[in-house]
Amino acid sequence: MKNGFRQSMAWLHTWTGLLVGWVLLLIFMAGTASYYREEISRWMRPELPRSTVGADQAAANALAFLRQKAPQAESWNVSLPDARNPAMRTFWRNPESMVEPPAEGEKRRRRGGGRFGDATLDPNTGREVSARDTRGGDFFYRLHFDLHYIPVIWARWIVGFCAMFMLVAIVTGVITHKKIFKDFFTFRPEKGLRSWLDFHNVSAVMALPYHAMITYTGIVTLMFLYLPWGVKAAYPDDEDAFFNDAFARLAEVEGPAEGRAAPLPIQQLLDSARRQWKGAEVAGFVVHRPGAANAVVDIHQRDGRRLSIDTPSLRYDAVSGALLGASPEAGGATRTRGVMYGLHLARFADWGLRALFFLSGLVGCLMVASGVVLWAVKERPRHAKAGRTGFGLRLVDALNIGAVAGLPIAFAAYFWGNRLLPLQMAGRPAAEANVFFWAWGAALLAAFVWPRRMMWAWQLYLGAAAFALLPLLNALTTQTNLVAAIADGDWVLAGFDLAMVAFGAMLAGCARRMQRWQPPLGAAEKKRRQQAAAMEARA
Repeated sequence: MKNGFRQSMAWLHTWTGLLVGWVLLLIFMAGTASYYREEISRWMRPELPRSTVGADQAAANALAFLRQKAPQAESWNVSLPDARNPAMRTFWRNPESMVEPPAEGEKRRRRGGGRFGDATLDPNTGREVSARDTRGGDFFYRLHFDLHYIPVIWARWIVGFCAMFMLVAIVTGVITHKKIFKDFFTFRPEKGLRSWLDFHNVSAVMALPYHAMITYTGIVTLMFLYLPWGVKAAYPDDEDAFFNDAFARLAEVEGPAEGRAAPLPIQQLLDSARRQWKGAEVAGFVVHRPGAANAVVDIHQRDGRRLSIDTPSLRYDAVSGALLGASPEAGGATRTRGVMYGLHLARFADWGLRALFFLSGLVGCLMVASGVVLWAVKERPRHAKAGRTGFGLRLVDALNIGAVAGLPIAFAAYFWGNRLLPLQMAGRPAAEANVFFWAWGAALLAAFVWPRRMMWAWQLYLGAAAFALLPLLNALTTQTNLVAAIADGDWVLAGFDLAMVAFGAMLAGCARRMQRWQPPLGAAEKKRRQQAAAMEARA
């Protein structure tokens, strides 16, 4: 570690950023994409119809379907469509007595005779929609803290470790750059190391409050995993009771169904909930003991403009319509945690604020990418003097190419997989995820085989083509296309295609610049060339 406080902070900033930089880039890119996970899911399921009916009619259609599909179920769960997500999801839980026992040597099936069932419905008709099976945007959301193949607990510990390093890098970066705000307005192109440092400074300061907020709140979302001792001390025998108390949830519905009775129309209960919430919209509802005389309905409020992720719920008697209870008032600690979580997910954001969050996330990706590249740029002159490229620099170069240029290829490949994999393929969501990692693995392997500047250009060009051609692929493989979506005013589908073209253009610009880039001459080389030119002139 260097002498002096700022020098020590610079050393710490460099190594905390470099050691986890490539994992952080994956986390940042997947998390940034998650701001539009509903829109991504909509594009990846083009068979879904647009909702043209109100929430009340959609709810009635869903209940009509469930009465026919799962009349003996213990509970029905309905998620209503909204402007961002036109699909209406339904879930139900069958009685244990109806579950088919698994055959010898087989695991219990979750669907088709299992304990749980689900269906995606057309909200306009209540009919089940045969849409392609995909995780859609939820794949990116889970990827940014579950890392997919790794066991969930291990993955979240790794992500938390990386987030802590990121937080340290942010603090030490501010300390190191004493003229950080002056440097924000300084960019010197074609200056080699100086240019990379200027770019890193600009991308860091441009969205500094966002970077600090998203990193800290990301750690807070998993605080019960990292600090479980308080829960275990206060609730040693029943951790579920803690979560019910802490998160202000409705109590569990207990007891068997009693008798049969016709329920009130769901519209009456939804209207009552809206009046209680002074006009707030309904996200969905759960019917416990459907069809019974003691059936109850839990109605959940939509996130809307609430900053907190914790939204209130109301419980009604399904037959009489009497209000039986409400989720308890949250305490100070619960509200604080809910706001932190809400800031991280940004579900409260309208289209403009969501776009600002998304752009800030992209700037964060540039900050991380420029940081890991900067280390290699700083190290290269020292290795050049030694006459050989050391293992460490070669490793970092390969990881930089495979992560910075290779990850966009993987993201585009995921969308290509959605359109090209067979629609009835078994395990289709897992296959789409495999396409993502196969593409990324191929990019990493190519980078390790030949970690040179032209590999940067080739991979960036490949990513540009993969993104830019997605609208054409969409038009050739589905009934939707960019022109038709714009004509119909379907800006979710049209916006996705236009965003893909924009990403392709940006990557192509980066590839062209990388292809034509020449490293600036050092002072010694400039002097040598000037002397040579002077000697030629005298001759």
